[in-house]
Amino acid sequence: MTSPADNDSEGWRLNDTAAIEALATGCHGDPFAILGPHLRPEGVVVRTLRPGAETAEAISPDSSEVHAQLLRRHRDGFFEGLVPDVQEMPRYRLRFTRGGDSWEEEDTYRFPSTMAELDIYLMAEGRHLRLYEVLGAHPLTLDGVSGTRFAVWAPNARRVSVVGEFNDWDGRRHPMRRLVDVGAWEVFIPDVGPGELYKFELLGPLGELLPLKADPFAFLSQAAPGTASVVHGLPERQWDDETWMTGREARQERKAPISIYEVHLGSWQQKEDGDYLSYEELAERLIPYVVDLGFTHIQCLPVSEHPFAGSWGYQPVGLFAPTSRFGRPEDFAYFVERCHQAGLGVLIDWVPAHFPSDAHGLVRFDGTALYEHEDPRLGFHQDWNTLIYNFGRSEVANFLLANALWWLDRYHVDGLRVDAVASMLYLNYSRREGEWVPNIHGGNENLEAVAFLRDVNTALFGNYPGATSIAEESTAWPGVSRPVDSGGLGFGYKWNMGWMHDTLNYIGQHPVHRSHHHGEISFGLEYAFSENFVLPLSHDEVVHGKGSLIGRMPGDRWQKFANLRAYLTFMWTHPGKKLLFMGGEIAQEREWDHDRALDWHHLDDPMHGGVRDLVRDLNALYRDSGALHELDCEAEGFQWIDASDTAASVYLFLRKGLSDARPMLIACNFTPVVRENYRIGVPRSGQWHELLNSDNTRYGGSGVVIGQAEAAEEPWHGQPASLSVTLPPLAVAVLTSAE
Repeated sequence: MTSPADNDSEGWRLNDTAAIEALATGCHGDPFAILGPHLRPEGVVVRTLRPGAETAEAISPDSSEVHAQLLRRHRDGFFEGLVPDVQEMPRYRLRFTRGGDSWEEEDTYRFPSTMAELDIYLMAEGRHLRLYEVLGAHPLTLDGVSGTRFAVWAPNARRVSVVGEFNDWDGRRHPMRRLVDVGAWEVFIPDVGPGELYKFELLGPLGELLPLKADPFAFLSQAAPGTASVVHGLPERQWDDETWMTGREARQERKAPISIYEVHLGSWQQKEDGDYLSYEELAERLIPYVVDLGFTHIQCLPVSEHPFAGSWGYQPVGLFAPTSRFGRPEDFAYFVERCHQAGLGVLIDWVPAHFPSDAHGLVRFDGTALYEHEDPRLGFHQDWNTLIYNFGRSEVANFLLANALWWLDRYHVDGLRVDAVASMLYLNYSRREGEWVPNIHGGNENLEAVAFLRDVNTALFGNYPGATSIAEESTAWPGVSRPVDSGGLGFGYKWNMGWMHDTLNYIGQHPVHRSHHHGEISFGLEYAFSENFVLPLSHDEVVHGKGSLIGRMPGDRWQKFANLRAYLTFMWTHPGKKLLFMGGEIAQEREWDHDRALDWHHLDDPMHGGVRDLVRDLNALYRDSGALHELDCEAEGFQWIDASDTAASVYLFLRKGLSDARPMLIACNFTPVVRENYRIGVPRSGQWHELLNSDNTRYGGSGVVIGQAEAAEEPWHGQPASLSVTLPPLAVAVLTSAE
């Protein structure tokens, strides 16, 4: 081999001092054009940048034969040398020295791009459903060398580097290859594997150094308060939930009993020292508890990585990373699998409406408004001091769409509850006149967000049979849960926020005043079948000074519990699927605090235990009675008997199922007055018997039970028969006919 000193006059040397200086200072935007092996007429030129090194050689990885000594051309470690008289560079490693130290490294810049043409094409089109298989950090082996391929979208950056402990967080060491057609950057870094911390260092369009950025596609994030991404690769699991997956479509359709236990994983229970339970510990404790209470689903507040615990997950930074607060990605997969094996569906909150302005996150990711809008009237969320995604940009929509499918694909999640849909649909959401920009038609509808949501639901239902989506949408936007091909948004279900607000306001009134609010109970039935509704008593109703559910009930202690039991029974017998936030089932007395576990000592009190037992029985009744769930979303499943007894605050209605389901009579008395000899019209004569009564002593009630009643052929309330019963105080009773 030839010494560089013998070739000072040769033309293969890089004489572009500006380019060398740009490389040495980390400002060069196309490192592969210079670094690595390059074929020349004289042979192959090898160039490398290794700050701190004093000498460099290209050597054989097998015999340590020196292919070329590399001349140091810059004080910050730019080296180059010639392997003469070859037309193809043999495999090599780089050997460096500094002082008395010597070490070897693979040359990042000898490895070609691993981006497939189809991936690039789909990325350019903005319709790569598995974008997470392309972008992010993926451990792999190239040419027999183990390492990690990194890829990130940053079209306006001048230079992007991968930095981490493996290169002393030095952005000069591993600048990436620009993929011009898609505005992405990628590089394979040898000898970097799972567990390594990393971020991206970017120079903005003006060459400005940006704050280090976490990987938008990181599959694992550093535990808080750290904000680095962690090399992990796609989570892999040999799933053992086939029975659930093949049968989940029937478990999540409109005629199925769906009863959801909403949970914040960090504060349901905690260890004695206040630490979080792990995903595995949650599987051991939470799943049996929820199964025992008879819920059909667990819904987790957002599990995506979020730096601020006080956001409860609703300001996520790592959308593809289950939060490391509770364990590793495989541990979350284990939790989902255990749920499925126990017969529980898993829903997660998904947050595509906005993202936080943490410097290491998506905000001005490449020095421009990349994920957000430049105009704050479109891109800044005033309520939450967050940024709004630019849904009209195909790459951003693709990023979010791929993330939605990611949870169903890799974690077998059964559905997404989409947060803050109303804020996405309206350009003037929570904005005054002059603070928003109309759409092209002059209206306030966010047409790009509408198209995005329809695309998400089309892809979700089209690619993952049996999965579902649920919208938190607080307005009267039409067709939220109607199919896209029928003009709807395509969600499977919608939270009934109107029902929740009206009925909570009603039950919070002192009984003497309820006659003046009588319509707040009945009004929801005027629109109850316009959507596929879920009735939510969610986390939002027990925070921010609203108090707990039991704390919102009026009266003395006994009346508070009676009101809560009656309200829950009314909810479980009202049309619509059910959702209850953790703590509601034990009548948690203090407002929810995300930093503290629930007050499980409440269950030492029979009154609190009675509420839990009632919820268990309500779930069993709901699940086992077709009349209470088969037509939850159909007008044929409900019939008023009487909603006109305002003075007594009594409501009477029937629930009906499919042809073989016995009808259920629901009698609600929302006053503390026992009403004797109260006549109720029913559709058939004969014996009716009580299935559940919230005033039962086993729940903490006074024990005014109906038991059995004989219906005579005496028309009443427009029905051909009627029965006379004693209505228990502040209670709801469920009866059915003997036939």
